[in-house]
Amino acid sequence: MAIKQLSETLINQIAAGEVIERPASAAKELIENALDAGATRIEIATAGGGKTLLRVTDNGSGMSPADLELAIRRHCTSKISDSLIDIRTLGFRGEALPSIGSVARLSITTRTAEAREGAATTVTGGRSEPVRPSAANVGTVVEVRDLFFATPARLKFMKSEKAEAAAISEVVRRMAVAFPKVRFVLSGSDRSTLEFPATGDDRLARMAQVLGKDFRDNAIEIDAEREGARLTGFAGVPTFNRGNSLQQYAFVNGRPVQDKLILSAIRAAYAETIPQGRYAVAVLSITLDPALVDVNVHPAKSDVRFRDPGLIRGLIIGAIREALARGGDRAATTGASAMMRAFRPEAYRPEHQGPRELWTAAASPYRPMRFDEAASGFAEAPQARFTEFAQPSARAAAQPAELRQAEGPAPSFPLGAARAQLHENYIVAQTDDGLVIVDQHAAHERLVFETMRAALHSRPVPAQALLIPEIVDLPEDDCDRLVAHAEEFMRLGLAIERFGPGAVAVRETPAMLGEVDAAGLVRQLADELAEWDTANGLQGRLEYLAATMACHGSVRSGRRLRTEEMNALLRQMEATPGSGQCNHGRPTYIELKLADIERLFGRS
Repeated sequence: MAIKQLSETLINQIAAGEVIERPASAAKELIENALDAGATRIEIATAGGGKTLLRVTDNGSGMSPADLELAIRRHCTSKISDSLIDIRTLGFRGEALPSIGSVARLSITTRTAEAREGAATTVTGGRSEPVRPSAANVGTVVEVRDLFFATPARLKFMKSEKAEAAAISEVVRRMAVAFPKVRFVLSGSDRSTLEFPATGDDRLARMAQVLGKDFRDNAIEIDAEREGARLTGFAGVPTFNRGNSLQQYAFVNGRPVQDKLILSAIRAAYAETIPQGRYAVAVLSITLDPALVDVNVHPAKSDVRFRDPGLIRGLIIGAIREALARGGDRAATTGASAMMRAFRPEAYRPEHQGPRELWTAAASPYRPMRFDEAASGFAEAPQARFTEFAQPSARAAAQPAELRQAEGPAPSFPLGAARAQLHENYIVAQTDDGLVIVDQHAAHERLVFETMRAALHSRPVPAQALLIPEIVDLPEDDCDRLVAHAEEFMRLGLAIERFGPGAVAVRETPAMLGEVDAAGLVRQLADELAEWDTANGLQGRLEYLAATMACHGSVRSGRRLRTEEMNALLRQMEATPGSGQCNHGRPTYIELKLADIERLFGRS
C-alpha cells in the first residue's frame, strides 16, 4: 500500500481528537490563550453546554492582522522558540485554534492597543477566510459555534448539555483559583451567571470565592521548600472533607494539572485522618525550575512528569502533615453549623381559645413559659434521675487547679475545663470563648493509636522468623527494587534477601501481623516500588493493625469518668498531634463559639 501525505484539514481533525475532547477542552485552551495574552478580565459565554456556542472575550494584548493569519495555522505560536526545556506559558503547542477550526465554526476578532482598527477571520470545518478589517475593542473575542459539526461521530460521545456546562464551570473554577488577579465571568442561556471578581494578591479570598466561605475558616497555610521545589497553598483540616476529589486543586508553575502523583500524595498525607470514601479539600501550588518538569506529556497538558517524582511526593506529604500537626486538630466550623441547625428552637404558640378578653401578661398565649409548664428535658421531673450522680460543677470556683490562673500569664488550654459528661460518652467542656463537646471513645482511641505509632517509629518492629524461608518468584527488576529497600523493610520486621536472579527469600515477617501471606505482601510492595519508588504498604498495614488495637483498648462509650479523668483527657488531646480526628477520620470534638450560643438566644 502506497504512503501518501494527509490533507491539512484531516491532520487538524486528528489533532482535534487529542486536544479538543469536549467543549470544556476548547474552553480551557481559549482561556489559557487569554491569560498568556495578559488579560485581567475574561468573560465566557456558552449555549447548549458549549456545543452550540462558546465565546471567550478578553482584554489582553490582542493580535495584529499578520499574527492572526498565523494563529489559525497549525504549530504557529509566539510562546516558545526552539526549545521545550524552558516553558513558562500555559500554551505552547500552537494546535488549539486550528484544531477547533477544523471541527467547528470559528471566528476571531482582535485588536492591539496600538492599532486604530481590529482584524477578524473565520474558519469553518478547516476552511479559513482571509483576514479582514473589523471594529473591535482592545483584546480578543473568540467565538466557537456548532462544535464537532464537521465530525458528527464525535457528537455521539458528548454528554448531556447540563453535564458539559458543568465541565466548563469546573475549568473556569480551576483557572480562577490559579489566577486571583484576573476577573472571570461565566454566563449563558444554559446556566446561571458565575462571577469571580479579582482579589489581587489575596489568594485565600479567591479560594473562598470558588470553594466556599467555609474554606477560609478551615484551611491551614502551607509553605515548604526542598531541593529547589517550593510548595505553597492551603490544606483543609481533616474534618472538613468532601465526598469526591473535585475540590483538590493542584498547580505546577501556575498551570492547573490533574496529576495522579499529586493526588496520591494528598491522599497519603491525610491517611488515618479522613474516613474511607471521603476526600480532603486542598489547593496546592508547586513552583520549580521548568527544566525539572515535562508539561509536554499529552496534548491536553493536564498531565505532567517530574524529573524527581519522589522529591515532589515527599514534599507534599511532609508539608501537609506538618501543617496538620501545627493547626489541623481544630474542629471544622461546619460541625458548629450543623449543631446550630440542630438547636433551632420551635416556638410554643398555643391556640387562644374562648371569647375575646382584655390582654393581660398572665393570660397572653405568647407569655414566656416556665420550665415546669414545658415538656422539656430541663423540667424537674426529667432531671430527677440525674440527682444520684455527682456531676462536675459549672462554678468558676470549682475549676481544676491547673486551670486556675497562677502568677504570671495564664496557661492556654484550647479545649477548656470539663463541666459535664452526657450519656456516659460525651464530655462538655467550657473554653475561654465557647464550649466543646468531646466524644471520649473517639478521642482516647486516637491518643492510644498515636502512642502505638510513635513506638513503631522509635524502634525496630519485632519480627518472627519463618521456620522455612518462603521463596517468592518475581521479575528481575522487581527483585532489584526490593533488595535496594531491604534495610528499610528490616526495620519494619520484614527480612528479605536475594535468591537467584528472579526471586527473593522471605526469612522474617512482622510479629504484629501474626500469620501473613508473605508472598502477597512482597508482591504488593514490589508493585508500590514500581509505581511510586516508595513502599508504604507494610508501614500502612502495621499502622492499620495498631489502629485496630487502639480501638479495642481505648475508653469505651458508656464509662463514667471523674472530673480529673475528663480534664486529663482534654490535656492529652491538646498535646497530641492529630487528636482532632479518630483513627477512622471522624471528628473527636465539636466546638461552639460563645457568639454562636448567643445567636441561638437572640442576644446578638
